[in-house]
Amino acid sequence: MVKRIAVLTSGGDCAGLNATIRSITHHAITHYGWEVFGIRKGTTGLINRPLEYVPLTVEQCDSAVLRSGGTMLGSTNKDNPFSFSNPDGTRSDHSDDFIKGYQELGFDALIGIGGDGSMHILRQLAQKGGINLITIPKTIDNDLGETESAIGYATAVEVATEALDRLQPTAASHQRVMVLEVMGRDAGHIAIASGIAGGADVILVPEIPYKLQNVYNKIKNLTESGRNFALVIVAEAVRDENGEPVVVSMQGERIRYGGVGHYLGEKIIEATGADVRVMVLGHVQRGGQPNAADRIIASAFGVHAVDLIAQGRFDRMVAWKNRDIVDVPIQQAIDAYHSLQLGDVLVRTARGLGICLGDQ
Repeated sequence: MVKRIAVLTSGGDCAGLNATIRSITHHAITHYGWEVFGIRKGTTGLINRPLEYVPLTVEQCDSAVLRSGGTMLGSTNKDNPFSFSNPDGTRSDHSDDFIKGYQELGFDALIGIGGDGSMHILRQLAQKGGINLITIPKTIDNDLGETESAIGYATAVEVATEALDRLQPTAASHQRVMVLEVMGRDAGHIAIASGIAGGADVILVPEIPYKLQNVYNKIKNLTESGRNFALVIVAEAVRDENGEPVVVSMQGERIRYGGVGHYLGEKIIEATGADVRVMVLGHVQRGGQPNAADRIIASAFGVHAVDLIAQGRFDRMVAWKNRDIVDVPIQQAIDAYHSLQLGDVLVRTARGLGICLGDQ
């Protein structure tokens, strides 16, 4: 019989995580009478000794939490329990420590909020330790399969769209080409959605190879038509024209993208002589208040996750499909990774609006 459940946030932060924690806490306590505990720093909270956790209450998770960005529990995107970084720089397997921590606290189930990488690790831990696991999709890149939307995506798109809205008047005032670099580690969903919403002239995404000449031609055509400015939006994972990644640094096996916006800006200046300015939006897309869409989907995900625990249906990820909440096997969601496809509606829409995607 369920009495105590745990919740943790893993991977990069985003808007809507606290709304999810609030939803889980409210529904578990008020509807089922369970105890709810938040694990601090993602999986690290059950590896560290002493264990790092906090009891969650309805009073603690008020409407202010619903509106707040980030995660009140903290997170990690680098401390894999199966390859944990030790103080001396070595790595070792601390998965047993995580499992023992879970067992010591007497939890009956765990809700993990994260992306595909986090879900893969959590599922490995659950299978090894017999943990009753439910996951909730969270990624601003919206590249998780089996769900139409993940927590954080809607707010990230809104932030990027607002940036284009603010860049357009200053671009027109000074006859400039504005290049906006947005997040999108491997997928271009943010770039194409905000590019369409914000009236971009050029949208470059990692899934569609491009030629710089096509970008130059678009800007030239705009100038010849009497337009005195252009808006270019590019996802951070877009490579240079030769197919080489543009990176800031390598952190172990993890690539830290950054700089493609400035690369494009310099190339446009060289080829067209245009006055170009580059803006890298970066983590602004992760921070701040969640918008209404993210608050709603976070709340719905949290309620459904708790109900799955009550029903004894584990190893499931909650998902949004056809205007409803459903659930699918976690591994199925991980395997069904969804990058932007050439036939996707937003790609067709962009082409229909005459937006240059760089391939023609």
